[in-house]
Amino acid sequence: MTRYHPALVALHWLLALMILGALIGGAFSLDPIPEESPDKIGVLRLHMIFGLAILALMVVRLIVRLRTPHPEPADIGNEALNQVAPWLHWLFYALVFGLAASGIAMALEADLGAIVFGGAPGPVPELDTLTPRAGHGLFALALALLIAGHVGAALYHQLVRRDRLMRRMSFRRD
Repeated sequence: MTRYHPALVALHWLLALMILGALIGGAFSLDPIPEESPDKIGVLRLHMIFGLAILALMVVRLIVRLRTPHPEPADIGNEALNQVAPWLHWLFYALVFGLAASGIAMALEADLGAIVFGGAPGPVPELDTLTPRAGHGLFALALALLIAGHVGAALYHQLVRRDRLMRRMSFRRD
């Protein structure tokens, strides 16, 4: 087997775009808006919807990953890295699930669902004072760094090793 299942490929690229959007939106759109601003609720609503959609799709992705055949791990050219790489892929799942769990915990602690979706009077509580906020930020930072490393590794395979590794996560036929 040389390729991942088409459903896994589709989920990979859809989730990549959604996760990048949520990370960028959280850092550059949501965080800078003061809690008392009426715009905060709308941006937070979008961020929460994206987060819940990502969580649901990650559950589907995990099920598809566990139930479909997939290629053997790639040879990186370094035995130590060959041993670490599969664990780093599972770390993606752990970080995304941790990010979702900390986001849900923040929403529950601050009753954000009632404010953002239920029309309860605002403003949004000071998010930085919430217990899960630090974890949410650390999960986001770790995920962003892992994504950067993942993209760098994919480019290394494609441009330096020229082993056509990226075809495994594409819809192209050989």
